[in-house]
Amino acid sequence: MDILFTQAEIAQRVREIGEEISRDYAGSSIVLIGVLKGAAIFLADLSRTITVDNTFDFVAVSSYGRARVSSGAVKLIKDIDNPIEGKHVILVEDILDTGLTLSYLRGLMLQHKPASLKIATCLDKPERRLVPIEADYVAFKIPNRFVIGYGMDYAEIYRNVPDIRLFPEELAGH
Repeated sequence: MDILFTQAEIAQRVREIGEEISRDYAGSSIVLIGVLKGAAIFLADLSRTITVDNTFDFVAVSSYGRARVSSGAVKLIKDIDNPIEGKHVILVEDILDTGLTLSYLRGLMLQHKPASLKIATCLDKPERRLVPIEADYVAFKIPNRFVIGYGMDYAEIYRNVPDIRLFPEELAGH
C-alpha cells in the first residue's frame, strides 16, 4: 500500500498542533475527548505534545460497521465518563469525512455545557462533506481516498500500521 504520510511527517504535524493548542489554551486546562477507536493513537500522541494540563475521555460511535462508506446513521455506543460542564474541550477525531459523526458529537457535547468546544482531526477530507463542519486543528487535508494506518482501519485491521497509507481500491470489495 502506498504511503501517504510517513511516521516522521505525522509526528511533526502532531507536534505543531500540540504547540498551537498549548498557545491557544495557555494558563488553562483542557479535556481531550477521543472518538474510539480510530482517534486513540492520534489522541495519545497529541496529548503528550500539549504542554498545558490535559486529561482525556472517550466516546464511541458507529456509522461505518464493516463498510467503507458511512451508513449516514450515527449511533452512540459509549458516552463520556466525566462531566465537562465549564471545561475547555477538544473533540479528537481520526478523520473528518462526511461530517455526520462530528456534527452529531458536537451537538451532544454542547448539551454538556463546556466552556469551549473545538475539534482536532488527523485527516480532513473536505470533498466528502455532507454537513457544514470544519475542524479547528487539522494535521493533513487529503483527497477522497480510503486510508488505513495510524489508528484508522479497514474492517478492524491495519490500525497498527505506523504511517498513513492509501487503501488499494481493488481490495475494497474484500
